[in-house]
Amino acid sequence: MEEEADESMYFLEILTEMSETHHDEIDRLHKEANELLSITIAPINTVRKRLNAK
Repeated sequence: MEEEADESMYFLEILTEMSETHHDEIDRLHKEANELLSITIAPINTVRKRLNAK
């Protein structure tokens, strides 16, 4: 899911540059994708920290 959210954000950035309208909606979707990416990455980082602490 991490890769998919990252790709979605990338395409939303391209869409923002190409689109003359709907910037508010694209920005909202980009923010939501970033939040999903953060939610996905947080447990991975926690596990890595715990494994490195051992």
